[in-house]
Amino acid sequence: MSKPRAKASSDDATPLSTESTLYVQSVEKAMKVLTAFDGSKRHLSLSEIAAATGFDISAAQRFTYTLAALGYLLKDTQSKKYELSPKLLDFTYHYLVSNELVSRAAPYLQQLAAEVEEATNLTVRLDTDIVFVLRIVSRNVFNANVIVGSRLPAYCTAPGLAMLATLGDDEVDDILARTNLVAYTPSTLTNVRKIKERIARIRKVGYSHTEDEYFMGDISTAAAVTNQDGRAIGAINIAVPRVRWQAERDERRFADLVLSTASAISVRRRQEI
Repeated sequence: MSKPRAKASSDDATPLSTESTLYVQSVEKAMKVLTAFDGSKRHLSLSEIAAATGFDISAAQRFTYTLAALGYLLKDTQSKKYELSPKLLDFTYHYLVSNELVSRAAPYLQQLAAEVEEATNLTVRLDTDIVFVLRIVSRNVFNANVIVGSRLPAYCTAPGLAMLATLGDDEVDDILARTNLVAYTPSTLTNVRKIKERIARIRKVGYSHTEDEYFMGDISTAAAVTNQDGRAIGAINIAVPRVRWQAERDERRFADLVLSTASAISVRRRQEI
């Protein structure tokens, strides 16, 4: 794999300034209320929402009332606590059905899952993390808690590393500098120099491979789906429980499969641009 260009392509979203006169702070505050429900607690009281957002009680009350009136929050009449409404899944649905990459990758991911009988995934990068946008599990799935919408760090996951390998060195440096490099397991690489050396190796072979680095017992092989400039727009990976893994049989085979699957999706995108 050739060294990627450092310059961002037109497929990369340009950050917008929060200092613009077009920026609506009320929308930001409403989003802060919704993101206060981060999964650590299912229900939050008004005071807990205020503490999580930094709003005073009056402001927190106005925003929670509005979001509840719109159907995005539910309020328990007895406990007076709030929780997220299923109506928020409308956004997930609209994203999935309107996203070109997801719709193009789906048949390839299904074919791959049928061939390997292991969990197969399509992920995209969201700043320093990866997000699962399509996931097909098998009866051998290792972690059923990973679902569409799950976020994991890029630096220690096979899909994340595969996508980072398509970026320029300056971009990789910036992403790693803004990442909380945590050792999730004894196998997690947290040294920046070693992570960059690993990314350099991935550029040469075209795929990434991780073992026990975020979840113990999880082995993953991934390849980047790229745009016309060779930059990642996503990644395909196969995840295998260690109890089913045979290195001499699986690593090269799975590497070839994710490479061919990712290449097929990438080529189709390039043909239509």
